[in-house]
Amino acid sequence: MNLVVVGDALLDVDVVGSVSRVCPDGPAPVLDMATERPRAGGAGLAAVLAASDGVPTTLVTALSDDADAGVLRSCLPDVRVVAGRSFGETVVKTRLRADGHSLARIDRGGSERPPEVTDEMLEAVRAADMVLVSDYGRGLAADPRLREVLTGLPVVWDPHPRGPEPVPGVLVYTPNLAEAEASARVAGARQAAAVLRERLRPRAVAVTLGGGGALLDLGGTPIAVPAPRVPVLDPCGGGDRFAAAVATNLLRAKPVGVAVAAAVVAASDFVSAGTPSESLSLEAVRARGGRVVATGGCFDILHTGHTRTLRAARQLGDFLVVCLNSDESVRRLKGSARPVNNERDRAEMLRCLDCVDAVVLFDGDTPCDVLRELRPDVWVKGGDYSAETLPESEVLGEWGGESVVVPYHAGRSTTRLVDLLSK
Repeated sequence: MNLVVVGDALLDVDVVGSVSRVCPDGPAPVLDMATERPRAGGAGLAAVLAASDGVPTTLVTALSDDADAGVLRSCLPDVRVVAGRSFGETVVKTRLRADGHSLARIDRGGSERPPEVTDEMLEAVRAADMVLVSDYGRGLAADPRLREVLTGLPVVWDPHPRGPEPVPGVLVYTPNLAEAEASARVAGARQAAAVLRERLRPRAVAVTLGGGGALLDLGGTPIAVPAPRVPVLDPCGGGDRFAAAVATNLLRAKPVGVAVAAAVVAASDFVSAGTPSESLSLEAVRARGGRVVATGGCFDILHTGHTRTLRAARQLGDFLVVCLNSDESVRRLKGSARPVNNERDRAEMLRCLDCVDAVVLFDGDTPCDVLRELRPDVWVKGGDYSAETLPESEVLGEWGGESVVVPYHAGRSTTRLVDLLSK
């Protein structure tokens, strides 16, 4: 399998710090910088995300001959890069961030001159089993020779308002709602998807709707693909995560509907899940003076004992994080026949509950390591325990947190349900 991502690679830089005062000479916040993090952006981000799915990935792009291009290359360690020349300086987008929010963005670099497309780039595209065109409107996707090679290949096309229309016959066209409406010149996802499918002739149009998921038009009645309810402080990169997941799932011979549904979940996970993103959510809660609560478990087959415990936990604070045992962790604790539901499905079920604000996976036998990263104010456990005997209580004491036990609901357990189903 070989996925080739074609498009404009950018360098994103996050300048992260805290704000506690404003400038004396004007109403502007003062950012006390803590760290500066470079990362791949544009088609570079799409390639990184595809590679993280375990797919051999090649990025076909154009790069400048400057120091920022060297930094960008260093942000692509697991991606093969085949690059022509980009005229002008590397495009750099610098975000000033505090408490999980962007205060401002500074853009620099770029050129009006179209980028160079080399024979080596064209050969790399011809060798693809699947192509993702990640267009960022910088000219690469408009190159006539490249478009000729792309025509007839299996392509997922993620457009940009400044970019060209897709080549004929792409597998899936993935505009967001604003892009779809502007291109189709009609309002509404359903109407826009129908117009685009008729005019551009892709096999499918998947209009992304942010927290609303996606609308998939395969011909006939459109399919609404809902997204899990997740906290989102920064949606940046969600569209790249969606398009990359569609491409990698199609590469693995998944049907389009399955690929789009998986991509919606992957995009939701990207903008909300994982300890670094959850930490930003917690910072925002604490900045408002909120109280962070955490609980944990396998939550293999969700039942009323689980939901009662989760509701009780949420009532103890302003933000509830569920520390969820990974599949490997569940197997060590419960045996090789468990879990019944995989970690992605279990996380999705939990995020559908109104009382759950975030879900974090952990691989250990206990959540102690992830608790040290999250540093909740309260740790909640349901069952026949006392707060003093909980193994997590000593960890909570490191930063002054407390452990709380909520009522145990006898007769309600996943083990009991598994036993009943096996009879």
